[in-house]
Amino acid sequence: MNIINYVSAMAVPAVILLIIIYGVKEKIKVYDTFLEGAKEGIEIVLRLFPTLIGIFVAVGALRSSGILDMIIYFITPLITALKIPAEIMPLAILRPISGSASMAVATDIMSKYGVDNIIGIIAGTIMGSTETTFYTIALYTSAVGIKKIRYVLVAALVADIVRNACVCNNLSNCVVKFLLTSVKKGSKI
Repeated sequence: MNIINYVSAMAVPAVILLIIIYGVKEKIKVYDTFLEGAKEGIEIVLRLFPTLIGIFVAVGALRSSGILDMIIYFITPLITALKIPAEIMPLAILRPISGSASMAVATDIMSKYGVDNIIGIIAGTIMGSTETTFYTIALYTSAVGIKKIRYVLVAALVADIVRNACVCNNLSNCVVKFLLTSVKKGSKI
């Protein structure tokens, strides 16, 4: 274990040293090249900053205004018909928007229902198999200057909806089949 810790601690300094040695060997002005890259990085951050602020403000407003609860109330008949647990809907709605907000909701779900409960398993699967759609679209399209994102957004949201429905239904079916086969074999649950 000590070797792994040593290698981990030395990895970044070793890469930096290799870059410097390569630059000197190839007669590249390493420091000037570094400064140019840092300048480009700051320009990208400044270009993306308004987009990120907008996303963070929108997520904060969505969480604190009660709109999320209203949305869940209106779609409850649909999710009940699809046999999707209503408890995971805040996560399913927030995950495409914000990673930190969805992490807070997932933590709350898992602490309330447990990680080995079907609701906890679904929450874990959603967290592990999804991306923050709006954040990713905003970040990538802003970085390359794309203004019209409607087709990308529609495709991504349809994928999120289908994924959430599949995760819930497939996990529910798998757990039910597992429990039924366990009961048939006489094992205790």
